[in-house]
Amino acid sequence: MPVTAPGPSPEPARGPEQAAAPVPAPDPAVVAAHADAIREHGFTVLRDAIPEDSRHALREALARLETDAGLGFARTRFEGTRTVRIYNLLARGEAFWPVPLHPLALAVAERVLDPELLLSSLSAITLAPGQAAQPLHEDTQRIPLPRPRAAIALNALWALSDFTEANGATRIVPGSHRFPAPPRYGADHPTVAAEMPAGSILLFDSALWHAGGANVTDARRWAIACYYCVGWMRQQENQLLGVPDALARRMPRRLQQLCGWSVWQGQYGHVDNHDPIEFLGGERARPMIWDDPPRAPEAAKEP
Repeated sequence: MPVTAPGPSPEPARGPEQAAAPVPAPDPAVVAAHADAIREHGFTVLRDAIPEDSRHALREALARLETDAGLGFARTRFEGTRTVRIYNLLARGEAFWPVPLHPLALAVAERVLDPELLLSSLSAITLAPGQAAQPLHEDTQRIPLPRPRAAIALNALWALSDFTEANGATRIVPGSHRFPAPPRYGADHPTVAAEMPAGSILLFDSALWHAGGANVTDARRWAIACYYCVGWMRQQENQLLGVPDALARRMPRRLQQLCGWSVWQGQYGHVDNHDPIEFLGGERARPMIWDDPPRAPEAAKEP
């Protein structure tokens, strides 16, 4: 059944988007409705969020990566012995750069988490026929903070093919982000399949109990997992080491910030009192917290 919810270089720091037309901002009411659904139910679905040509381009890019790198299936029960996982996608091709910048998904994530959030990881998860169901888990249970709590991380699962109960649609426990504890690893618990058509994005609080489903079809289930976290939290993937500087310099400014070329709240992440973006040739976006507050220029006065 479908799951629904209410609702320092001389090169410039910005990338190819400089010449592109500006993307209209999402409707604030739509953003608020999806954010409210995540807070209440733990998840929401953005439908018709990925154009068909973008889906095909992403699938082709993933297929090429798999072939060119000779990638095989993962080897653990958790990662999936019939699942191909490709990590560090930002460094593997510019085709993946627009994913974390999706206007609506990013706006909802910023509202739920933090306007200065980070990209924690970007990876592909392709379930091949015969993949068994993944153990039930949540993605923040290693973080030593009590539950329930405000969201500290958010998953944006891009459906590059249809998600059905038969092909391994992610299974979720609605409302479980408010449970007082994470699930016992691999425990049985009633779940529902997050079925959605290709082109949808499943956004969910990373504290939500969830698991990949079993693929009993003869076709692959294609997905990209875009994982955001609050700006003060350590990322799953070390983007500053995983993405070569030469690539980072070409990225759009917002993507650079999402990777960690930024300072959170004007204090955390600086280098000798410099915003890391300055090392890519950019200008800091805000003063450091200990800087003198900017003053409005005053008109000259006669002595």
